[in-house]
Amino acid sequence: MSIRLVEDVSDDTYVLGGLAVTLTPALPWLGHQACWEMNGHLKEPVDLTRVTCNVITKYGPVKMLERNYRLPNLLETLGARLSGDLRPAAGPWQQTWNLQLPEAIPVAELRILLRARTDSGQNFLALDIALNFSHRFRPTPAGGRAGSRVLQGSHRR
Repeated sequence: MSIRLVEDVSDDTYVLGGLAVTLTPALPWLGHQACWEMNGHLKEPVDLTRVTCNVITKYGPVKMLERNYRLPNLLETLGARLSGDLRPAAGPWQQTWNLQLPEAIPVAELRILLRARTDSGQNFLALDIALNFSHRFRPTPAGGRAGSRVLQGSHRR
């Protein structure tokens, strides 16, 4: 099953291009872990420790939360960290993070708008993430197991 939960809304002016995102399971559950894998192409070197992320959480048209983070701090809030080359050169780029989703997210259909910039102020990436944490997407009761699904997000051109 392929579901588009993560949409790359960047354009050719962004430093990270050709982005593909894989999220497993594709329908993540509150309080559980999800594996987030990103593959793309950096047009220039980037200091990932200095990338700034603006995160907006929306419920329908209502903005519920807006916060700014450095990329390492954002990952830390989700139980992950940067790995590999923290200052990669231009060329192919890949990161995999095992994220721990908090349980304190409202049970609702949410949109998360993630906009990241480099330390020099250039646009790094822009993602729109649609998450459905309604009751029907809760884990099955103990003893039952739901299958893992993979999602592919593709770069809009």
